Formats: sequence, C-alpha cells, structure tokens
Amino acid sequence: MAVGGDRPIIIKRIKKSAGGGHHGGAWKVAYADFVTAMMAFFLLMWLINTTSPEQKRGIADYFAPASVSASTSGSGGILAGTALGDDGVKSNGSQSVVEALAPQAPPNIKENGQSDVKPGSTTVDSASDEALKEEMKKRDDAAFQSAAQSLRQAMQSMPELAELSKQVLIDQTPEGLRIQLVDQEGRSMFDAGSAKPSGRAQVLLKAVAKIVNQLPNRITISGHTSAGTGGVKSSSDWTLSSARADASRQIMQGAGVDGDRIYQVSGKASSDPLYPDDPTLAGNRRIAIVLLREAPVLPDHGL
Repeated sequence: MAVGGDRPIIIKRIKKSAGGGHHGGAWKVAYADFVTAMMAFFLLMWLINTTSPEQKRGIADYFAPASVSASTSGSGGILAGTALGDDGVKSNGSQSVVEALAPQAPPNIKENGQSDVKPGSTTVDSASDEALKEEMKKRDDAAFQSAAQSLRQAMQSMPELAELSKQVLIDQTPEGLRIQLVDQEGRSMFDAGSAKPSGRAQVLLKAVAKIVNQLPNRITISGHTSAGTGGVKSSSDWTLSSARADASRQIMQGAGVDGDRIYQVSGKASSDPLYPDDPTLAGNRRIAIVLLREAPVLPDHGL
C-alpha cells in the first residue's frame, strides 16, 4: 500500500513484434509486372504464328538500323571524298554510275548514228508477235478445257448419254479440241455400210453441238472407217467415210451450229486408224470433230 493513501504508479511497457502485422503491397506490384510480361510474351508468340513471312520481313526491316549507303565508296581512306563509284578513292565518281545505267546501243548502227534495221522487221515486233501467239494459245487451251468439262458434265447428268460416255473421246491436239465418237463392239454409230447415223449417234452429235455453240471457233468433221479382214482397205470406204462425215454435219447444223463455222468435211477411210496396231478394231470407225485453234490476226509490218 502506498504511504499516505496515494495510489501506486503502474508503468505498462508495450513490446512491438518485428515479425507480425501487415506486410505492405509491394508483392502486388511485382505480380502485376509478371502478369504483364507474360501477357506481352504470349501476344508476341501469337503474332509470330499469325503473320506471313512477308509481314515478318517488313517488321524486321522496320526495326533494323537505318543504313545511309550499302556501298563503302567515299569512305575509309585518306582524302576519300564523296565519290559515288564502287571503286573507292580512285573511282570515277558519278561517271561509273552513268556508265552502269546507260542503255546498250542497238545493233547495226550506221556512221550517222542511225540503225539500218527497218521498223517493221525489228526484234521487238517479232517478240510481240510471239507473245500474242502464246497468249492466244493459253486462251484457247482454257476455253477448250472448259468446253470439255461441260460436255463430260452433260453426259453424266443425262441418263441417255451416261451409257454412251465410253464412246466419246475428248483430247487437245495441236489443231485444237478434238471430240471423237467411237464405235464399240455391238454399239456402232452407223449401220454396216450405211451413212445414216444411229439413234445413239444422233443423241451424241446433238449434245456435242450444244457445247460447240459455246465457242466461236471453226470446225472440221472427218469420218473414219476400219480396215477389212487382214487389214484390207476397201476403195468404197472413202465414199462411205465422207458420207458419214457429211451426215454428221447436217445433224449438228440442225442442232444450231452455224454453217459458216464448218471449215472442212472430209472422209479419211481407214488411212488414219485410232489403233494402228490393229486397224480392224471397231474403235477405228469414228467421227472426229475438231474445234480449230484460231490464229491471231497479226499486223502487217510491211517490207
């Protein structure tokens, strides 16, 4: 007890703990930086996978250090100067650049500086003619391929033509698109010794006429027969093959083919067999229809 009734003085000391309590928010900043870096990394990987090689090359060129000149001329030596040549200090300067860019003189130059080659016979005209022919050939090839595909699709879509598809041969030759209606054993396009087309031949000829009308090219029609037993050629085959080709022409014209487009109708008998190893096969008896390649109209260069 305190003397004189005074209360005792109590001193309370609070000891702070060094390890407890709140740690602060520094870890959040570090975590946010980490997440941002990972997002940037995955974004970079995604861009690399989605960009084309040309785009990657453009990005690389954009970040590449700029170079004023790829040439070492005009630097690196005493009194080098700023010459534009590639030979360094002893270069001709801009003269070498002019010589490199100067066009080559045309051949056959006369003393007065004029060429003795006539304008109409220059190699430029020849090159342009060849380019025109090549372009026309590519155009014809594309048109013939489309026509052949149309004919095949028509034969597949029509039941009456589907069974006759094996008797139609389509190919491209130097002359043009050739469509051949070929006999098979038991399935002849014409009766024996007759120039009148059978029912199946008329159906095929009308189908061919529809495809032919899609193109403006001129047409040749040729008839072919097979050789007799032992390879004997009959003299009457010339008349028969010609008559069959002409009968085919009449059917095609009746189906809408303009008569002015018929360039040639001929009979070749058995002189051009489809199967030379066996000229007696039924497949040698056929009608060949050719859409001719149209030669381009070339300009007259004169003499």
